[in-house]
Amino acid sequence: MTGLSDRELERYMRHILLREVGGTGQRRLKEAHVVVVGAGGLGVPVLMYLAAAGVGRITVIDDDLVSRSNLQRQVIYTEADIGQPKVAVAARWLAAQNPDVEILPVEARLTPDMATDMFETCQLVVDGCDNFPTRYMVNQACVTARVPLLSGAITQWEGQLSLYDPARDAPCFACIFPEAPAEGLAPTCAEAGVIGALPGVVGAQMAAEAIKEITGTGQSLRGRLQLIDMLWGENRRISLARRADCAVCGGIHPPV
Repeated sequence: MTGLSDRELERYMRHILLREVGGTGQRRLKEAHVVVVGAGGLGVPVLMYLAAAGVGRITVIDDDLVSRSNLQRQVIYTEADIGQPKVAVAARWLAAQNPDVEILPVEARLTPDMATDMFETCQLVVDGCDNFPTRYMVNQACVTARVPLLSGAITQWEGQLSLYDPARDAPCFACIFPEAPAEGLAPTCAEAGVIGALPGVVGAQMAAEAIKEITGTGQSLRGRLQLIDMLWGENRRISLARRADCAVCGGIHPPV
């Protein structure tokens, strides 16, 4: 099968057997470049499953260090990693899991200029950060680069995710959340707590959506918001629409 070695054929056979993926889809994964913003609760499972799936090039950016409080949910880190940069530890773990994948760790806090340069070379951005200023910055850079943005968020027992893509007539993040919520209305995990399995569930679904987007299979979350409530075992989807007056993407039109 052109483009895949015998070792890769063996490694990814369970993907290749899926008629929706096959050899063509697996080659698309191998050729893809994904940028993951954040190597924390959501970033960890996203990175694990994208590397295991054979996404050829993964850039991960985060300036945080591993702390003991991370270990309850960020399962690639251990006691021995405390105090080390998350991206460095994650890169070592991912390289050991799949040596055929190129991992590009960036130990830094994302800036608008960095985002603009970084997103121009990728096919998909996956945002698992935990603060609204970064979410808005990432959204702006994705709109400018016309790159789809898969964004997720978690707190306590609840999570959400969607694929934002105004270049293909789906809303951008700012269409749905035009401004950050008032202080205290959307507490972070550090402020309100989070059940340890929640980021694994939401992050794994984000990875699945990324794989679908790259391979062109199934129905994506483009224009739909997935809501997950683990406390009550409920899942809901809400249809989303672009806002013509959106300050970020209002002037962006889908290709003819």
